[in-house]
Formats: sequence, C-alpha cells, structure tokens
Amino acid sequence: MTVERTLPTAEAHDLLDLVRDLIAKEVAPRASADESAKRFPREVFTTLGRSGLLGLPYPEEYGGGAQPYEVYLQVIEELAAGWLAVGLGLSVHTLSSFPVAAYGSAEQRAELLPELLGGELLGAYCLSEPQSGSDAAALSTRAVRDADGYVVDGVKAWITHGGEADFYTLMARTSDDGSRGISCFHVPAGTEGLSFGVPERKMGMRSSPTAQVRFDGVRLAKDALVGQEGEGFRVALAALDGGRLGIAACAVGLAQAALDAAVSYAGERRQFGTRVVDFQGIGFMLADMATQVAAARALYLEAARLRDAGRPYGTQAAMAKLFATDACMKVTTDAVQIFGGYGYVEDFPVERYMREAKVLQIVEGTNQIQRLVIGRALAKNA
Repeated sequence: MTVERTLPTAEAHDLLDLVRDLIAKEVAPRASADESAKRFPREVFTTLGRSGLLGLPYPEEYGGGAQPYEVYLQVIEELAAGWLAVGLGLSVHTLSSFPVAAYGSAEQRAELLPELLGGELLGAYCLSEPQSGSDAAALSTRAVRDADGYVVDGVKAWITHGGEADFYTLMARTSDDGSRGISCFHVPAGTEGLSFGVPERKMGMRSSPTAQVRFDGVRLAKDALVGQEGEGFRVALAALDGGRLGIAACAVGLAQAALDAAVSYAGERRQFGTRVVDFQGIGFMLADMATQVAAARALYLEAARLRDAGRPYGTQAAMAKLFATDACMKVTTDAVQIFGGYGYVEDFPVERYMREAKVLQIVEGTNQIQRLVIGRALAKNA
C-alpha cells in the first residue's frame, strides 16, 4: 500500500516519487535473494548516492540535499519497507557523517563533507566495544597523542558496514576522565593498522555486514580529531538522538511492509468458503497492526519536526525508537501468524521481516536504555 504523506514542499513529494521508483526497480526485486546469499549490495548504495540520497539532511553547499529531517526520515521508511538492510544502511551513513557536519572545523567540513555526502563513499560508526555496549562511556579503545598526531589501539564491536565502509567515525579515549575523556576521530578505510573481524552470523539482516573493527597502532594525523579533545561523548550522544529517529523510521517501514503483505494474503486466502480477511479475528488483528504502524509513524515525525525547529527532541527520539521498534516486532509477529504455516517458510517474506525486526529493538541503544532516557527526563521534571 502506498502511504499517503503530508510533506512540506512539492520538491519533497517529487523526491518520494523518485525514491519509490528506485525501490521498485533497484532495491525490492533483489532483497530476498541477496539476504539468502548474505550478499552486501554495495552497488545499491552507489546508486542511492548518485541519486543524491546519501546526504539528504545536510547543507547543499557541501553536496547535501538540504532536506528537513521530516522528509529524510520518510525516505528512510520507504527504503526500509523495500529492504531493511538498505534503509538502515542509509541511516548508519547519515549517523557516521554527522560529527564532521555538526562539530568539525570549517576546514574539515570543506574538505571532508563533499566526499562523505557525494555518493561514492559509505560510512560506519564505531562506538560499541565487546565489553561496552549500553555503557558507552566505559569504552577502552585509546588514542594516545604524540608529536605527529595520535596512535589508536583497541577493538570496536557490532559495527554495521565493518570491512565494507569507506570511512569510520571513531570514538576513542584520549584521557581517563570518564565520559569527558572520549574524543571523536575520522578514519579513512585503508589506514595502516586498521583490520576487521569475520562478519557476525546473524538472525536477520544477513546482507548487511556487522563485524569487529580493530585498531592496531593506527596512526592518525592531528586533523583527524573531530571537535575538541574530550568532546567525543557529547558528539556521540547528539549523533545517537538523530540515529534513533532513523531506526524508528526503519521500524515503521518494515512494519508497513509486513502489514501490506498480511492484508494482501488475507484478502486472497480462503477458508471455509470465506476470505480470511473477512473473519473478525483476523480483521481485528489487522486493525491493531495498522493502528500501531500509524501511531509509530506519528511519533517519529513529531520528533523530527522538533529537531527541524531547533528544539530539544532527545526524549521524543527515545520514545519514537522505543514504540516503533516494539510495534514492529509485534506487527511482524502477527503477520507471520496471519500467514499460518506459510508465514514460517522462506517462500514468503514475512518470516524474514520477523527475524529482521528483532535487531531494531537492540541497535542505537536497546529499548531498555530508551526507557531509562525517558524515565530520567520525567524525573527531572518531577
């Protein structure tokens, strides 16, 4: 089903039409086969880039699309409905580009952003480590300053596009001063001492590589530092607020795809001489699924509009990520139930949707962390 959207400009409507056409021709037809083969669709991201979709929320002067987050996130949703690995991959690239765009020096923005947003490069975001996931401030990868710059040693874990990205946005420790001892760096792929683990064997999202990124005496010039020393944790948290909205949009797209598949199947399948969709038990399930999708979409769009207006939106981003990903898990599970036995086999897409939905409750801060963020915001105002 094509979702009716309220967009701020005619240009945005044209952009969504372009995206839908691209998905129909270049993305959706290959999703199932590439997922089964665990094949990373690097050329799809090149196509997105050449269509101007890898830098949508960033300024035109640096090669971006100058689109509000409200529009950018709806592009993410459409892509995720066609193939989650692609929608999430675009979200990760946007997250990886954010530190240079928001905290980089004028020289760094002028030098790096046109390349990062130009369409040929793909980014990865290196924050989590084997022993520090939700507790990001406990990271131990260290960048030691010397006369020429920094030397980095450590291991990052669960990195989307690990081994495939063209640049890595790295959070590393430059002092022992807790969260105030973390700094942000831009690391091009191919830097000596940078290596990668074997891709993880995952429940879903098998076409999107997730791997450890290892830094073994990686030497970085002084100008690889993004922002000020000790500012990295603040950079990371600001990036994650936007990233959580990207995940919420991905969840809505995936849930919409599952809902559409379930409605179509229930309209075609007949039992006891009646279409399955006409049984009240199934109709009520579909009604609840549609309501959850619509509510999740409204939540992420409201948070996006706050961001576009320059107002605080971190709590709303946590709410959107929490609700949308929990709703996505429920909707995809119910879609499998509506398909019955057919929902449990790979011949139909809903089994893949259900497997993929689970990771969205974990990435960009688990949903338990989102509840912590929301609870703390409420306590602050108590």
